[in-house]
Amino acid sequence: MKKDDCIFCKIANGEIPSATVYETPECRVILDLAPANQGHALILTKEHYDNIYQLDEETAGKVFSLATHVAKAVQEETGCEGLNIVQNNGEVAGQTVHHFHMHVIPRHAGDDVQVTWKQGETESESLKALADAIKKHI
Repeated sequence: MKKDDCIFCKIANGEIPSATVYETPECRVILDLAPANQGHALILTKEHYDNIYQLDEETAGKVFSLATHVAKAVQEETGCEGLNIVQNNGEVAGQTVHHFHMHVIPRHAGDDVQVTWKQGETESESLKALADAIKKHI
């Protein structure tokens, strides 16, 4: 399914021009118009999924496999020393376009790109209880 009012659906399906890096039947890989660093790419699904919760496992496998190929190509071209793969779900997590997509962000020593969080602490008993509770849903 595609959404008529979704800009990423239009880009992914070639209705809006983009700096396309690669394309598969399921995805289009483009360079981000507002990159964190040069070489910042986006992997867009051609079908519309609002977020990872709607993504089927087969498509997810293809997207994540594609991310490894894109990461290697970005590293080869940019000479980056590291790389972040970021995928946000929901506004509270930083998702601004409600179409599943993945960021491939090359990183260099001293860049000012921020992909961080404050590390929390937990007790081993509560960690085990949470792990057991999550297992019930898998």
